[in-house]
Amino acid sequence: MVAAVDQGTTSTRCILFDREGERVGMSQLEHRQIMPRPGWVEHDPRELWANTRRVLADVTAESEYAASDIAALGITNQRETTIVWDRETGEPVYNAIVWQDTRTTGICERLAAEIGEERINRVTGLPISTYFSGPKIAWILDHVEGARERAEAGELLFGTVDTWLTWNLTRRDGKALHVTDVTNASRTMLMNLETLEWDRELCAAMGVPPAMLPAIASSSQYLGKVRWAGPVAGVPLAGILGDQQAATFGQACLEPGEAKNTYGTGNFLLLNTGTVPQRSDHGLITTVAYRIGEELPVYALEGSIAVTGSLVQWLRDNLGLIPDAPSVEALARTVDDNGGCYIVPAFSGLLAPRWRPDARGVIVGLTRYITKGHIARAALEATAYQTREVVEAMDADSGVSLTSLRVDGGMTGNDLLMQFQADILGVSVTRPTITETTALGAAYAAGLAVGFWESTDEIREMWREDRTFAPSMSAEQRDRLYARWDDAVQRTLGWER
Repeated sequence: MVAAVDQGTTSTRCILFDREGERVGMSQLEHRQIMPRPGWVEHDPRELWANTRRVLADVTAESEYAASDIAALGITNQRETTIVWDRETGEPVYNAIVWQDTRTTGICERLAAEIGEERINRVTGLPISTYFSGPKIAWILDHVEGARERAEAGELLFGTVDTWLTWNLTRRDGKALHVTDVTNASRTMLMNLETLEWDRELCAAMGVPPAMLPAIASSSQYLGKVRWAGPVAGVPLAGILGDQQAATFGQACLEPGEAKNTYGTGNFLLLNTGTVPQRSDHGLITTVAYRIGEELPVYALEGSIAVTGSLVQWLRDNLGLIPDAPSVEALARTVDDNGGCYIVPAFSGLLAPRWRPDARGVIVGLTRYITKGHIARAALEATAYQTREVVEAMDADSGVSLTSLRVDGGMTGNDLLMQFQADILGVSVTRPTITETTALGAAYAAGLAVGFWESTDEIREMWREDRTFAPSMSAEQRDRLYARWDDAVQRTLGWER
């Protein structure tokens, strides 16, 4: 079997997959969301590492397989989340700054003025945004006492969560692997998208010493053995992919023109564009989809939506409308429509395709008629509306209209949402048998590197459909609802000045 650690925004999982790509074991733990100020989101790196150790131990203890049966370990992770730690002690100098965090607005404004959006986009494929890792590194170095001096002296290391976990998993006798893969590196605003190397001019502009950056590896290659003295000691570490790229790989979107949408904390729609990066004119990101060994990298256009599943968590944790996330579907089914209520969850601004950090969340259309059922339904519909915005941008960039959409992630178990998504897009939505495609993609990458699976053709053959949702809404109704959604979005803009 192959093991995959899936370190996400709200939880850490370890899943074991057999040769047919079937899940044979899983352990999962949630971690704290630390929000010291409005717009700030942090995680404790020590907690992320502790939870990773725990799920690795639990899944191997509870499985019918022995740890010695693990052929390889893959890692997939929340991207852009930034950790800086001491090279000698392994102690983080600050909490992990999460991808949703917006504290680096000032740094981004300075970069726009000094370098310009066009220069950064041309080199990295990314817009200037608080979303990405580079400005987060700069913030830590500027705001933690002594951090910049220590970084310039070579005492501190940077990594996204994949790098942090790899470093800890391979650390022994003062040595550890300090490495990331091309997909995570492509989300830092520091990597040249075509050379796949760190851009020294951008590093200098952001004040990031190159010595603290990890080596950039392929997504599927043997990196080394686990040296942490736990149940997976000695297992080859052979695959790293950012979570959305891992889901693309797990969905077997391996040919240009194939797309998937992941419904998790946020939504992320990726379209495989082949071995040449395609630039976006409609608010999408150009990113690396994956790289296998020494083969040419494969690129993607991506539409990133910050808040979808986390909106359901907000209904649960902040408003107390539901006891648990799955209950949102039953509550939403108590009404026939949204009753004129729309929610735009711009909790930390809007990402693709609008890129408006000044936006903030709104609930509009409230009347005495509105019940908590309407609010639950509006929360689910917000996910579908945001996805349509991204699909329209992707259609405009690619020149080809999407005819079907493969979906994955926790929210895809919600049949009401999946049907509404098909209706508001006007295309079929297909859910695979295995919806944990993020972990599956990391497992595939690791397994390919050690010969557990022979080729991507074998991976494609393992993809299986669970259900397809066909659109049933009239075009007139679809456009009317979507126009009202756009009206609601306009009311979020310019709130944060």
